[in-house]
Amino acid sequence: MQEFVDFMNGIIWSPFLIYLCLGTGLFYSIITRFVQVRLIGEMWRLLFSGKGSDKGISSFQALAVSLSGRVGTGNIAGVAAAIGFGGPGAIFWMWIVAFLGAATAYVESTLAQIYKEEQDGQYRGGPAYYFEKCLGQKWFAWLFAITTIFACGVFLPGVQSNAIANAIENTLGSGQTIETVMGALSYTKIVTATVVVMVLGFIIFGGVKRIANFTQIVVPFMALAYIIIACVIIALNIDILPEVISLIINDAFSPMAGFGAAIGWGVKRGVYSNEAGQGTGPHAAAAAEVDHPAQQGLVQAFSVYIDTLFVCTATAFMILITGAYNVHGMVEGTFLVQNLGVDVAANSPAFTQAAIEYVMPGVGNPFIAFALFFFAFTTILAYYYIAETNIAYISRTLKIPGLTFILKIVIMSATFYGCVKTANLAWGLGDMGVGLMAWLNIIGILIIFFISRPAIKALKDYEEQRKQGVDKYTFDPVKLDIKNATFWEDRLKNDKQD
Repeated sequence: MQEFVDFMNGIIWSPFLIYLCLGTGLFYSIITRFVQVRLIGEMWRLLFSGKGSDKGISSFQALAVSLSGRVGTGNIAGVAAAIGFGGPGAIFWMWIVAFLGAATAYVESTLAQIYKEEQDGQYRGGPAYYFEKCLGQKWFAWLFAITTIFACGVFLPGVQSNAIANAIENTLGSGQTIETVMGALSYTKIVTATVVVMVLGFIIFGGVKRIANFTQIVVPFMALAYIIIACVIIALNIDILPEVISLIINDAFSPMAGFGAAIGWGVKRGVYSNEAGQGTGPHAAAAAEVDHPAQQGLVQAFSVYIDTLFVCTATAFMILITGAYNVHGMVEGTFLVQNLGVDVAANSPAFTQAAIEYVMPGVGNPFIAFALFFFAFTTILAYYYIAETNIAYISRTLKIPGLTFILKIVIMSATFYGCVKTANLAWGLGDMGVGLMAWLNIIGILIIFFISRPAIKALKDYEEQRKQGVDKYTFDPVKLDIKNATFWEDRLKNDKQD
C-alpha cells in the first residue's frame, strides 16, 4: 500500500504541479495588482463587519470554518516534514506560496460567492458549482465533486487524526499493545481514536451551524495560544533569530537537501497547510452572508496569511531556534543534519514537541498534544463540511437516499483508522487527495479567467463602489456581464421590489 501511494504521489506531485501552484499565484497577483497587499486594511475591516443569517454564516464564521481546514496538522507536523525532508530553505518557499497563494485564494473564494446557490435553507457553493455554471462543463464539475468527496471524506481525515494520536502517545506513552484485526495497536491510540470519533460524531450530526459555532470559538483561541507560546520561545532566544532567518534564506537558494527538495517540500506543505488553490476554502466562503462576492474573497485571502505567515512561521522558528530537527538525505536512513534520534519521525509533531520541551521542560509534549487535538479536530470538521457540500451538489441531479449518512460513517471510520496506523501512509494518502484537488481546481480557475474573468470583474466593481463611499455594497452580475450568477440576480430583483 505504501509503495503504491508513493508511486501515485510521484506522478501527482510532479515538478509541473509545484510550478503550476507558484505560477498561478504569481499570475493572479499581477492580474489583481497584488490585491493581497493593496487591500490588506480592507481585509481586516471586513473580517469583523459581516453578520450571519438564517441561511448563511458571518464572514468571521466562514473564515473560522476555512481556517479550521487550514490551521491543522500541516502547521505543526507539516512544517516539521518540510524541514526534515527539504531543509530549512523549504520554509522560504512556504512563505512564497502563501504570499502568492493569497491572490489565488481571493479568486477561488470570490468565484464561490458569485456562483453559490441556496439549497435546503442554507448557502452552498464551491468549485463544482462554479465549474458547472461558469465553464458549462458539468462532467468536470462532477469529477471535482467526486474527487473531493474521496479526498476529504477518506484520504485527508487520517492525516489529522494520526497527528493527534502520535502527539498524545508521545505525551502519555503507548501503554499496552493490543492485538486486533488491524494488527498490534497501542492502548493509548485506541482510546484516543475512540474519543475523537465520538466527539466528531456528536458535532457532524448537528449540521453546519454547529460546526461554525464550534470552530469560531476554538480556532482563534488555540491559534492565539500557540503563537503566544512560540513568541515566548523566540523572545527567550532572540539573539539566535537573525541567524535562523539567514539560514532559511540562504538554504532556499543553495539548499542542503537539493534545490528540488527545498521547493518541492516547501510548496507541497505550503499548499497542504494554507490550501490556496486546492479548492477547499471556497466551500466555506460560499456559505458566508455578504453584500458583495469580493468581500468574502478578501477575507479568505487574509486567512492564508494567518495560516502560513503566522502559525507556520511560529512553528518553523521554534524548531530552528532550538535545533530540534533532522534533515534526511536522499538515501533512506542517511541524514544531512541530525540533532535528534534516528527514530524521530519528520512526518509527526515530534520536532515541535522537542522544540518546546527544550525551552519549557514538561510543557512541550502536553501542550502540542492539546493544541493538535483542537487544530486537527477542527480540520476534520472542515473536511466533513466540504465533502457534504459536494454530496449536496451531486444530489441536485442524482438523489441517492442516505448518502450524507454514509459520508458521516465513512469519515468517522477514516478518522479512527488514521489514529492507529503509521504516519507515512496517512500523509501519503493526504498528499494524494490534496494534489488531485489542486490539479483540477487550478486548471479550472485558469480556464475561467480566459473565458469570462468574473472574479476580476467583481474586484473592479467592489473597488469602484469603495471609492464612491457607498453605504451598502450591491452586486449586479448582469451589469458586469457575468452569466449564471442566479443567486445574485434574484437577490437584486428582491431588493428592488422591497
